[in-house]
Amino acid sequence: MELREAIGRRRSIRFMLPYKPVEPEKIQRMLEAARIASHWGNVQSLRAVVVFKDSASPEVIQAITAPVAGFQIRLAPVVIVWYVETAAVDEQSDRLRELLKAGALGFGDDKEAALERQLIPFFSGIKERLKEPGMNEMDCGQGIAQATLMAFEQGLGTCLLGGGNTEKMRQNLGLPESARILIIQTVGYPAESPEAGGQRPRQPFESLFHMNGYGKPFPRSADVVEELHADGMLQQPAPAPWREAELEYLRQALAIKGNGLI
Repeated sequence: MELREAIGRRRSIRFMLPYKPVEPEKIQRMLEAARIASHWGNVQSLRAVVVFKDSASPEVIQAITAPVAGFQIRLAPVVIVWYVETAAVDEQSDRLRELLKAGALGFGDDKEAALERQLIPFFSGIKERLKEPGMNEMDCGQGIAQATLMAFEQGLGTCLLGGGNTEKMRQNLGLPESARILIIQTVGYPAESPEAGGQRPRQPFESLFHMNGYGKPFPRSADVVEELHADGMLQQPAPAPWREAELEYLRQALAIKGNGLI
């Protein structure tokens, strides 16, 4: 599958087959994709605990909750708890040295001396600020996005959900005090169709992106839009005419109570 088609066909899959287990090697491939994503200073603060529902303790499963659409956690065979390890920032000097030795940072005969004299002291001086929410979350998002595309490439469905009681979750998973839970991701084989009702609505392109200053919409080329439609990245918008019938079928087949929102 080409990248453009993968980006276009990916959906947040909320209805999964609870009886079909996910192979550990497929989860590993997701984690491998997350591991090689870009991260400022090569700190790699993105970490994860993978919970396999068929082998995790009741305490761990009970701790993984979501305030919205919690039925998704009940259905998913696997739940990934993604978190920031803020203590990773403490090792940033070593990570910068690794980048330099790998040829990814600096140039010239004096680059090692300049790293020790200038860059490392600068980052060391703001180390505690770098542990705060911000850059870490942004770069962790890149890793989670790559893991999500890897899951889709393997025929899996995923959905990102905000955690409920993150402190209880942190304790029951045995995470250190330095861990900050980001989000939980359900993983499983889709019970719904690959189209999942069509491509989800998004705000107008011109209202999101600007050129050379705010208020100057980035010009959207009709030719590029047509090209991306042809490549499968831009697809038929939701809802598909059969979507409500599919949702009712899934509600009954998966014994989902209520309206699926809470």
